[in-house]
Amino acid sequence: MTTTLFDTDDLRWEAIEQRDPAADGVFVHAVRTTGVYCRPTCRSRRPNRANVRFFTDPVAAERAGFRACKRCSPNEPKVDKAQSDAIARSCSLIARAETIPSLAELAAEVGLSAGYFRRLFQRVVGVSPREFARGIRAERLRDGLSAGESVAGAILGAGFGSVGRGYEASGEALGMTPAQYRRGAEGQSIRYATAESSLGWIIVAATDRGLCSIALGDSAEVLIRGLVDRFPAAELAGDDAEFADRLQRVVALVESPGVGHDLPLDIRGTAFQRQVWEALRAIPRGTTMTYAEVARAIGRPSSVRAVANACGSNELAVVIPCHRVIRGDGGLGGYRWGIERKRALLEGESSLDGGEISTG
Repeated sequence: MTTTLFDTDDLRWEAIEQRDPAADGVFVHAVRTTGVYCRPTCRSRRPNRANVRFFTDPVAAERAGFRACKRCSPNEPKVDKAQSDAIARSCSLIARAETIPSLAELAAEVGLSAGYFRRLFQRVVGVSPREFARGIRAERLRDGLSAGESVAGAILGAGFGSVGRGYEASGEALGMTPAQYRRGAEGQSIRYATAESSLGWIIVAATDRGLCSIALGDSAEVLIRGLVDRFPAAELAGDDAEFADRLQRVVALVESPGVGHDLPLDIRGTAFQRQVWEALRAIPRGTTMTYAEVARAIGRPSSVRAVANACGSNELAVVIPCHRVIRGDGGLGGYRWGIERKRALLEGESSLDGGEISTG
């Protein structure tokens, strides 16, 4: 396929409309209203033709002041099926191993150099092999403690190598000590506050590490009860004046979807859930991905249902934007805080670009 097949703007626009794979690598297109440039095959919402500029390569687009789309990564080589399969196999090896394999062992298993394997793993999965393995250990530790194992037994069974190393890692893995986790977060202090918004009531809760819960609902009382059920033995403190600023920053994210944030997060989940949630945080405002596309993005193309379940398990509404994931047929799919709230969030984000978005 030669570049002359896409040598006019009309032909380039037709390739974008058809998401023609033959156009990948021939040109990129940028959108004036977002400042982002993409591959012709990018699955983001199709832009308004009047706002599109075409460039021969990513370098030209960046010289013109545009930045690369985080969804299609037009400034990076495209991952082929063989590479994707190799990373999926390495993820499976990590998940099955009693002792987490080293980077060199994983790379050798899939026939790649250690350096290239690490970069490819990061690009496909969204986290490094070490971070992925850390998530696997955390998942095993949670499962062991929840099953009633002793703290030492759960730590060693999770593959930490020593009880001391497990305790060192428990802050990130559990958000608390292993003993506290077994006792329903006993002794942990959690601050929370509620407020009304255009989407109903919001509850925001945080540990010393960061926000651990953001939920939407019709009643403040029901939201507080849900927080108590999640942390039955924690010390919950409400009506905290110092916490009001953090609450209002979250409310601002709902009311003004274009507002960025640097709020610290206390994210708790399995390794797979963390993979999915990291992928969701990379979806640009005003765009959507399907559950299948998220599954492919994390190197798990056959895990569409598991991706949907991970979206449904998200405890941090809006800041982990599970509302940006829709069904393959363009329908909204599910949303744990109500489908109308999902519709409102998507429409609010889309309106900032003056575009339209499918709402099923």
